[in-house]
Parts: sequence; structure tokens; C-alpha cells
Amino acid sequence: AQLVESGGGLVQPGGSLRLSCAASGFTFSRYAMSWYRQAPGKERELVAQISSGGRSTYYADSVKGRFTISRDNAKNTVYLQMNSLKPEDTAVYYCNAVGGYWGQGTQVTVSS
Repeated sequence: AQLVESGGGLVQPGGSLRLSCAASGFTFSRYAMSWYRQAPGKERELVAQISSGGRSTYYADSVKGRFTISRDNAKNTVYLQMNSLKPEDTAVYYCNAVGGYWGQGTQVTVSS
């Protein structure tokens, strides 16, 4: 089983990024999926989660209204659209199949 994140990078405050996580080697459509992030010196925190069918979502208060999680079960991919980015969003972002697998992470840096 494998989760591969992409789409991270350097962006100015107020900008946008779209993260993708491509899954393989397991039945993606059976798993709820999450995005976590970990900033230097801080614990890993849950950012957003989406149910297996995509009908239910959860967001941390810190990103609510700015980030959107979605999934395409036909493409075995989960996305995180990040708008109005702030310097405090800087972190390594990880994709997670709830109760199962983790990706290797992608760096997001928000700086002018």
C-alpha cells in the first residue's frame, strides 16, 4: 500500500495551493481519508478529514473556511485545496488513510 502526496511548495501569504494524494495497493474507497500537518517543534495535528464516500467532512478550527478536502474514488485520490494561506500554515502535510496508511509528506511554506 502506498500514499504519495504532491503539490506542496512555496507560496506568498494570501495565496493558494492544492495538495493531492494518490493511493495505491489498497481499496481506497473503503477508507476515510485525512490530511495532517506538522510544523517544526510541534506535534502532528489533524487538518481535515473526509468520509469514505465523500459526504462528510471535518475541519480543524484553524483552517475552517479556508481549506477544502475532497476525493475522487475513481482516481484513488484525495485533495486539499488551501486558500488564503497564512505563515502559520507552514508545515509538512501528510495524507492518511484512517486506521491504515501514511504518505511521506509534502512541504508547504507560506512566506513573503
